[in-house]
Parts: sequence; structure tokens; C-alpha cells
Amino acid sequence: MTIRLYDTSTRQVRDFVPLVPGCVSIYLCGATVQAAPHIGHIRSGLDFDVLRRWFAYRGYQVTFVRNVTDIDDKIIAKERELGTPWWQIGYANERAFDDAYTALGCLPPTGEPRATGHVPEMVEMMRGLIERGNAYAADGNVYFSVTSYPDYLALSNQELENLRQPSGEGETGKRDPRDFALWKAAKEGEPSWETPWGRGRPGWHLECSAMAHKYLGEAFDVHGGGIDLIFPHHENEIAQSKAYGDRFAQYWVHNAWVTMSGEKMSKSLGNSVLVSEMVQRWRPIVLRYYLAAPHYRSTIEYSEEALREAESAFGRIEGFAQRVVEQAGVVEPAAEVPPAFAEAMDDDLGVPQALAVVHTAVRQGNAALAADDKENAVARLADVRAMLGVLGLDPLDDFWTGAGAGAGARGGAGGVPFEVADSLVQLVLEQRQAARGRKDYATADAIRDRLAEAGLSVEDTPNGSRWTLRSE
Repeated sequence: MTIRLYDTSTRQVRDFVPLVPGCVSIYLCGATVQAAPHIGHIRSGLDFDVLRRWFAYRGYQVTFVRNVTDIDDKIIAKERELGTPWWQIGYANERAFDDAYTALGCLPPTGEPRATGHVPEMVEMMRGLIERGNAYAADGNVYFSVTSYPDYLALSNQELENLRQPSGEGETGKRDPRDFALWKAAKEGEPSWETPWGRGRPGWHLECSAMAHKYLGEAFDVHGGGIDLIFPHHENEIAQSKAYGDRFAQYWVHNAWVTMSGEKMSKSLGNSVLVSEMVQRWRPIVLRYYLAAPHYRSTIEYSEEALREAESAFGRIEGFAQRVVEQAGVVEPAAEVPPAFAEAMDDDLGVPQALAVVHTAVRQGNAALAADDKENAVARLADVRAMLGVLGLDPLDDFWTGAGAGAGARGGAGGVPFEVADSLVQLVLEQRQAARGRKDYATADAIRDRLAEAGLSVEDTPNGSRWTLRSE
């Protein structure tokens, strides 16, 4: 099967044909590190982590570059607001993003370049654009002339005559108000670097073009990011990179937002939910399931109820895996995923349809367990592990069981930290076991009923009692 992806630039699903057979190069717009990440920020990282894993499963060698924007108007505004140096703000939040990616099971990128480390590459690109007549210097700024690039706005499908692109502070000397800044002249007290056109700092759009060119060359396969980046960021990247002579990205893949009350989740709107807070209330693997389960081009409307539903759905998968392991021991993942799962993933990364295949296998496995068909149950778990492994959601993987990096910040049931919930429930289960030991079955049953009222199921096994969230 051929992997097919929705390409924003052509507005259709296209067969994926790599520039280099057997290899995939991906550039993902990463964090602007003025603040700690909320779950809307991390959704992009999760969606492209799944895409990267699927490419790897299909046998491609993947080069995955995700940048860090560590100098930006927003970071400088934070410096003024907090009285903290811009670089200190940026580094602290860069680490917060890395912690969030790691907690939710994202594989580390092949490279994670910072904008401030690539000023020489930006200067070289500006020099080339000025020589070609696509850019000009004015008052210490350098601007890209949008009318010099005939295909400007093709990605976002806008008309140039209708474009209104307001100038930022200090952006003087523009020949056309629609032109955008490649370089911003230095202002007193702000960070700056020396260039042939005077001291200043990079424009946001130039940063990504320079870094993509350095690490992925004049052409690469996939450029990714959130739909909010289509204009102006990605539109401007295309203009400056192609005017410079690069072929640039062959496919443009964009993920949708996480919203709250219909609004894009945003720190500036005060409606964001920080990842660092969420992983204290919910198990990170459940949070990953919640964010990765919808199609990447579908909006996720945040709610506690939706999270509880995700927790319950994942609990059904996890409960099946635990029951098989208790009866049959460790079950390794199958060598290949089922054909229906692969077909769904090949079709524009159809994770919802792929998860339907997972849940079907879980139901079949549970039926096999009920019929005492251990061999069939083991086979279904092997399939389930193979499928979930591709999605980064295998509950039996070392990463999630405690042997890997994700064990540090586990959330829990219903918004209670997992360690706290588990300790409390285990204490209650010990009291229930003591009641059964003295043949006080009325008390034992009453404890079990109270746990059920709280949304927990108790299963008695040869290895003792264990609890899970009820799947109803």
C-alpha cells in the first residue's frame, strides 16, 4: 500500500512519493518558547510523532527536524513583563516543552535546532534574496517584497489585493505595506546580532527557512505544523525559500487545533491547560490517547468528560492486556499489524479507523478469554501490541510500565494522581481481602460495591485482586 497524505498546498489527498527512495525528511515548526506548553501546543508534536512512527513502520529511514524559536517578539515582551533575561525565559520553557514531549511518549527528533544558533545562515539567505531582487534593506530592517514572488498566497488561497499585513513596531521603510520583515533593526535593550545591514534580530519566518535549508537541503519531503501557521508563517517561508532558489517542501501537512468553548487554546486568551498540570491529574498515556485518537485534521474540543471517555476506552485495552499477561505471561508484539489497521493508517493517517481495529481485536480477545481459548487471546494481544506500538500507546512497553523515561509523571483516575489513587485503592482492597479471610463476605461485597459506585472494577485473580476503571 502507498501512504497517502492530505497536502494543504494542493488541497487534496496525494500519494506520498519521497524525493529519495526509502527515506523521508520532515521539518516541523516547533515551540516558540515564551511560555510553558499547553495541550494545544503538544498536539502537533504528538500527531507528527505518530506520522513519523508510521513512516518508520513502513520501512522508511526518517529524518525529523523540529526547531525551537528562541528569539521572538513574544519572548522579548515576556522579558519586559517579568524582568527576566530573554535567554533565561527561552531556555526554561524549552526544557518544559522537552519534558512535555517526553512525558507523552514522543520520540526525540533527529535534530532540534535553535533560531539563535543560525544567524549566519539567515544572513546568507538575505544576501541572496537581495541580490535576486526579492528583498531590500531599509532603516536597518530587511524586507521581502511580496510582489516579487508571483505565487505568493497560493498555500493559503488568498488574493494579494485583499491582503492586509500590519507592520510591527519599528518596521519602517517598507515599499509596500504587505511586505514582511526578514530582519528587524536593533532596538535599545533588545538582543541583536551584527549583519551587513546593521545590528538587529531575525524575523520569525526567516528562521525556519534557514534551518530547513541547512539540515534538510534545498528540497525535502514534508513540512508540518498547526493550521494557524498556514498564514502568514508558512506562506512567507515558501516565498522566501523558493525565491532564494530552493524547491522547499513537497508536501504540506497541518494539524487542527485543540479548542475550549470553540476558541483556539491560547495562553493570551487565558483558556489553556498546561501539560505540566495535566500529567499530575491524568496518566500521560491516557492524555496521549486523548490527543492522538482523533484524526489529525479534526478539531479537539477540550472537556473533562471527553478525557474521562478516553480514559475508559484506553482502560478497556489495558484491562485486556493485563488479563492475558496474568494467564499467559509476557506476549511479544506481532511482527506485522493487521491489514485493516495498515489500510487505515496509509489513508491520510486514519488513526480513528485504526483504533477501531484495535478495539475489535480487544473484544475478540476478551471473548477468547471467556471461552478459555488462551491461544486466540494471546494472538489478539500480539496484534494489539503491534498496533499500539505504532501509535506510541502500548501499555506493556517499558516506557509506560516504568522502565522507560515516561515513568516519572503518571497521572491517575478521574483527575487524581495515579500513585495516590493506587495507594488508596490498594489499602481498601487489603481491607476487603482481610474481610474475606475471616469469611465476612457481606463486608467484602460491600467494599466491592462501594468501589463500583466510585467507577472502579475489582477483579480477583490467582495473583490477588486488581482494580481498573470501569469500561461502561
